[in-house]
Amino acid sequence: MLLVNPQLRGFQNLMISLCEIERAASMLKGRIIRTPVVYSPTFSKITGFEVYLKLENLQITGSFKIRGATFKILGELDRIGKEGVVAASAGNHAQGVALAAGRAGLAATIVMPVWASISKQEATRAYGGKVILEGQNLGDALEKALELAKEGRAFIHPFDDPAIIAGQATIGLEIMEDLPDADLIVVPVGGGGLIAGIGVAAHSVRPDVRIVGVQAQNCPSALEALQSGQRTRVEAAPSIADGISVKQIGSLPFEIIRKEVDRIVLVGEDRIAEAVIMLLERKKVLAEGAGAVGAAALLGEKIEARAGAKVVLVVSGGNIDISLLDRVIRKGLSWNGRIMRFSILLDDEPGALAGLLIVIAHAGANVLQIYHNRGGADMPVRQSRVELEIETRNFAHIREIAMALGNAGHVIGPSGRGLRPVGP
Repeated sequence: MLLVNPQLRGFQNLMISLCEIERAASMLKGRIIRTPVVYSPTFSKITGFEVYLKLENLQITGSFKIRGATFKILGELDRIGKEGVVAASAGNHAQGVALAAGRAGLAATIVMPVWASISKQEATRAYGGKVILEGQNLGDALEKALELAKEGRAFIHPFDDPAIIAGQATIGLEIMEDLPDADLIVVPVGGGGLIAGIGVAAHSVRPDVRIVGVQAQNCPSALEALQSGQRTRVEAAPSIADGISVKQIGSLPFEIIRKEVDRIVLVGEDRIAEAVIMLLERKKVLAEGAGAVGAAALLGEKIEARAGAKVVLVVSGGNIDISLLDRVIRKGLSWNGRIMRFSILLDDEPGALAGLLIVIAHAGANVLQIYHNRGGADMPVRQSRVELEIETRNFAHIREIAMALGNAGHVIGPSGRGLRPVGP
């Protein structure tokens, strides 16, 4: 845990002042949505805390990024030339810059990696951005954006910029206005601009409020930096929380985080998927992986606070691709026992499949998918393999179904089509 002297917090932070954050809030008024802070009975009951959600997924463009981009562009409008602005991003920052620039009457060029999702490319174009696809990673896209900046375009950094951080910091002011006695604010961490800004703003109002950052376990750049005392570039594995998969934290955010943030915790992919499902199912909140990591940290018991503490989760965005959402839902349902996948060998004779389905129905499960394979080289001539995916209530229900199938003489095995065998 990183311990911080409260006297070094908030308005005494010389890099981002409360005055600048308040100026950002004034400039953004009427230009963005003042997103709500809502109480969550579900997460409160599970954790024993009083849990609230700051819903930046409801923000214009579906993410908090419009705040910093708007403040940066409007604040420097007199210094931006006719070539407009340029940014590098695979998603939320791209859309925020494109919209903010378009509203200011400026051209916006957005460099995206070639693998950027089509939906995010099209959304960026819809907000008025000119999209250039360049490189296999964000580093390549960034190099191209910096080249274009030399031609007269103003470069808009996604997190390592005082104006960007001040814009994102307005979230912290709103949280403290809506919930002035908040004990703990949980914030997703990628490049660090969001949590740096929220930390300064929140501590300017209430120095003893705790700020906890959450990163995907597959890309722990902020945690590694805090532990080593210097910015560290990490190797990142693919993550559902791609919006915070930043391999090296920004230099300015790093200096602020060292003073303003109490702790950084990590969450795994299964927890993130579970959190996306729970937010969607229980609260009707659609969060992208990066936006759900705070909820994942709560579910994984990574957040330490007294019973009844007021905890605010920043749901930073909701821009998740439909195809990814489908995979996340299936992964999340499987992880928490809501889906059972298995195969069974049946005698290839009339009524055998019907008998199997009767056992499943009597056990209270619903068949989602079924595949009847008669042609496997490893199967006896008079048998076929039935691969099933069924909807279940929990792991206890899965065990009941397995017992019922066993009592009926069926031997459960793994599926040949990538379906997971029974059990957690």
